Amino acid sequence: MAAITASMVGELRAKTDAPMMECKKALTEAEGNMEKAEELLRIKLGNKAGKASGRITAEGVVTAFVDGAAGGMIEINCETDFVTKNDSFLALANAAAMLVAKNNPADIAALGALPYEQDGFGPTLEDVRKGLIGKIGENMSFRRFKHFTGNGKLASYLHGTRIGVMVEFEGDDTSAKDVAMHIAAMKPVAIQASDVPADLIEKERAVAAGKAEEDRKTAEAEGKKPQPADIVAKRIEGGVQKYLKEVSLHNQPFVKNDKQTVEQMLKAANTSIKGFTLYVVGEGIEKKVDDFAAEVAAQVAAAKAAA
Repeated sequence: MAAITASMVGELRAKTDAPMMECKKALTEAEGNMEKAEELLRIKLGNKAGKASGRITAEGVVTAFVDGAAGGMIEINCETDFVTKNDSFLALANAAAMLVAKNNPADIAALGALPYEQDGFGPTLEDVRKGLIGKIGENMSFRRFKHFTGNGKLASYLHGTRIGVMVEFEGDDTSAKDVAMHIAAMKPVAIQASDVPADLIEKERAVAAGKAEEDRKTAEAEGKKPQPADIVAKRIEGGVQKYLKEVSLHNQPFVKNDKQTVEQMLKAANTSIKGFTLYVVGEGIEKKVDDFAAEVAAQVAAAKAAA
């Protein structure tokens, strides 16, 4: 029987994008014959992993795992909402969050290299991901994750599978959980107004200034006297301050009792929020929208041109 070397396994993996252990099994079964091994993999996996690798993954799930003082949250993406309900895909996502919490990997590559086996695939998380691409027939990817430890206690909240929140806090567990739910609903960008990123503030100031300029042009067109510069400046700053209150956690009306702010609720519960992370599936990913009618029309036009 031919010896199966690491270079042979690597060559087959490069050709098929199949998991390493599956390549080794196929080569063993094919007694070292590369072409036969490739054929065996295509029969088993449908040769889908390589073909799927370039497709957009804008759907997916967020999962979280808390183990004492350590926690992990991850977003794993796929192509369609249908796969987000697949048990194997969900098992992979949950396992990834657990591995983040327990191992604190440096990046996506390090996460993928961690030991994990599922559905007959392994021995690493990345091998399982590639194996499931072939099994399910859709591209899937680990988009982002965060490890939590050393900044207080942890409370997580998942709104379905599309929104995930991890809160780092000191104090009452129930209040912290309520805040996590609040964050999922209201999506603040910082704990306090002073923590809102400068680029967001400048963007809001530019919007307010643009609106003031439009108002000035409208007034002139109607023959009215524009507002003095100092009044305009105050309006712009007022718009910025309103924005800061709307996006800072402490200043937001608490979703369970809008008569008090989140800061007031936390003070009453003797609880403080040290930090929070909010993940929303697909945020910032451009989805591919297929225009079926246009596609059919293009195909008809091409057929007529060829006739």
